Amino acid sequence: MNTARRAGLAAALAIGLSTLALNAAHADNTLKPTDLATQNAVADYNAGNFGAARSEFRRAAQKGSRLAEFNYAMMLLNGEGGAADIPEGKKWLRRAADANMTHAQYVYGKMYDDGQFVEKDPAEAHRWFLRAASQGHVQAELALANQFLDGRGTARDNEQAFNWYKKAAEGGDMTAQYVAGSFYERGGDGVERNLNVARAYYAAAAAQGDPAAKLKYLQLSAELERQKPQ
Repeated sequence: MNTARRAGLAAALAIGLSTLALNAAHADNTLKPTDLATQNAVADYNAGNFGAARSEFRRAAQKGSRLAEFNYAMMLLNGEGGAADIPEGKKWLRRAADANMTHAQYVYGKMYDDGQFVEKDPAEAHRWFLRAASQGHVQAELALANQFLDGRGTARDNEQAFNWYKKAAEGGDMTAQYVAGSFYERGGDGVERNLNVARAYYAAAAAQGDPAAKLKYLQLSAELERQKPQ
């Protein structure tokens, strides 16, 4: 399998198995208390028993568990716990996305945005990003904002881009926080220039370790201090 392709979806697999299974922040993707088959699969995956996890995810997916559908798809696409099976993996990923699992919708869209396992199709990616972003999926919000900013898969629209960057920023995305800060610092595109708000967004990104945001925060702090009445 192409190494770059495997690396591209490996991160999504890690998110699917670790974060989505155990983090209540992804409410539509978490395990149900009665979903014992998927619980066992997650436990086996985290213990490194990939073959068993893959079989258990397959059985749970066949019973309609969205999380199992997604995780089984990712194991098939990445060739974990057995040989890779791209067509079958795409089928199960689409099934989870159609079942309204927002992270599956995001990953399915990212496949088309990046051209991983499919022909690149930014418009198809846009459709899936929009579905996930409209339900509050932060990574999809950022991806959608980037598409609007670049005019990729949709008409270029800086105002729409800003709206989605702001949503992703409010959801805690560091990159979106920096970009939202830059919109407020610059002004225009339907955004009223506001250095105090820009500084706050840069501070939020800096707190997550963005060195460029820290520099911007310090620069705006100095500028706002100079603007104070003497």
